[in-house]
Amino acid sequence: MSKILIIEDESAIRRVLKKIISEESDSYQVEEAEDGLAGIEAIKNNDYDLVLCDIKMPKMDGVEVLEKARKLKPEIPVVMISGHGDLDTAVNTMRLGAFDYISKPPDLNRLLNTVRNALDRKELVVENKRLKKKVSKNYEMIGESDAITHIKDIIEKVAATDARVLITGPNGTGKELVAHWLHEKSERAKAPMIEVNCAAIPAELIESELFGHVKGSFTGANKDRAGKFEAANAGTIFLDEIGDMSLSAQAKVLRALQENKIQRVGSDKDIKVNVRVVAATNKDLKKEIAEGRFREDLYHRLAVILIKVPALNDRRDDIPLLVDFFANKIAQEQGTPKKDFSDKAIKLLQEYDWTGNIRELRNVVERLIILGEKTVSDNDVKLFASK
Repeated sequence: MSKILIIEDESAIRRVLKKIISEESDSYQVEEAEDGLAGIEAIKNNDYDLVLCDIKMPKMDGVEVLEKARKLKPEIPVVMISGHGDLDTAVNTMRLGAFDYISKPPDLNRLLNTVRNALDRKELVVENKRLKKKVSKNYEMIGESDAITHIKDIIEKVAATDARVLITGPNGTGKELVAHWLHEKSERAKAPMIEVNCAAIPAELIESELFGHVKGSFTGANKDRAGKFEAANAGTIFLDEIGDMSLSAQAKVLRALQENKIQRVGSDKDIKVNVRVVAATNKDLKKEIAEGRFREDLYHRLAVILIKVPALNDRRDDIPLLVDFFANKIAQEQGTPKKDFSDKAIKLLQEYDWTGNIRELRNVVERLIILGEKTVSDNDVKLFASK
């Protein structure tokens, strides 16, 4: 059932529009509002699939209704109804986000086509939002602790923006998962997310890796090559372990962030890039700044949003959920029945000192599943968990 609202101060036109639309399909539920104020109140209190709104009305005109409706519920398509003298205004409303406009008196075919198209578009928008909320199971963040709930809340708020994010936390805590969640819930999800491990690339090659190079720019540069920033265009670049990046590379990254331009090594030609930057580090960057190993101006460019991922020892309440998740995942990967963990086994795992964080816990769970009995007991944990 599609709910449609007609906002029109002329009762005769309201009746005609309602009759035409209602008779088109039994699945159309049509409601009316006699002016803009009543229309906005109805939009606040109901979930409509389409709004048809007159432009010239007392109390609140159609342009105001459109602007308020876009703020309240931007997913609802709004079709403007224009009189002959309102045509320029109707065209301008398209720039403000109106789906379309129809003229008075309405042409039957044009009206019904517009209604069908607008409802189809609403369905696509809702489906797209639903899919964005379903993050790939490969990158699920498991946990209900306050710290993890706080991180999930931040991601929900900032994912749809292009704000740069700096993720901090010890090794093995899941900083990469946070980066993937941000990307997959963003408007850039259909474009690539390119990962760069700054600690794994030699200092002399990091600039070429990030920005590309031209043929002959250094020994071994046998042809022109695009860098990671170009590969991530329209998407996200994840700079992992950015605290290990050389100062010269930091300067070039800073320029890329300031100007949305990069230059390949050996070239003076600017290349425009549209990239969202997410960075991560296990280092204390403020300490690195104080010791001259990290640029303060780059830090402030990166740390628009700060997300601190806690160590596993600081979120022990999540361990039962993590053990269950890993047990399921490992059973699926190995094609074996899932093994259960006894309450005592879980309690022992919660009491361990997890210096390797989530990564270490996963390895221990896999070891216990391979070596333990059908149900993993506390004795199994004592035997195998600390090896």
